[in-house]
Amino acid sequence: SGFTERNGAWYAEDIALADLAKEFGTPLYVYSKKALTEAYQAYDKACIDSKGKRRARVHYAMKANSNLAVINYFKELGAGFDLVSGGELARALAIGADPKSLVFAGVGKSAAEIAAALKAGVKCINVESIAELRQINRVATKLNCRAPISLRVNPDVDAQTHPYISTGLKGNKFGIAYHEVLKAYREAAQLSQIDVLGIDCHIGSQITTTAPYLDAL
Repeated sequence: SGFTERNGAWYAEDIALADLAKEFGTPLYVYSKKALTEAYQAYDKACIDSKGKRRARVHYAMKANSNLAVINYFKELGAGFDLVSGGELARALAIGADPKSLVFAGVGKSAAEIAAALKAGVKCINVESIAELRQINRVATKLNCRAPISLRVNPDVDAQTHPYISTGLKGNKFGIAYHEVLKAYREAAQLSQIDVLGIDCHIGSQITTTAPYLDAL
């Protein structure tokens, strides 16, 4: 998918990596537009049903690679973006991404980062705790704006992946414990500047079976 071996030499599409190394020196990062396109379109196709109706939208997690050329290409393919910092927000805005295609996730958001996201008009801020929910409301009050949020649920599910990248167990630092989510949702609904858009969940990375996702649902 974009990278091949021919007669003992490696190629990125039709360009020999050895030639690129001679021209640009090493270490050198080389990305294949073909590989990026195929990977994105495989996910995007899965989000459209047999009648052509879109059921979901692909948001690229910028923490994977925030190279401006890479994220700009994903924007051209139609991707939204998942952000976890003010720096990633700045990069998304720098390439001209539609703010309504941006979701601000991640633990430890500062008041300044929350304010930047609200001023930019992001689609949603994913809330990790009741304390963060209250902080978002305070920031939105100061800015005199509405804060669109989604509550991140920690479902206490074993994703059967490496423990260092597991995020859905009650011992992990991520999200609101599922038995506290209804309480958090009710509080969010009462806060003056909060618009609750929904709930979300992330249980880990490098998951190779569907069972953990079904358990989380």
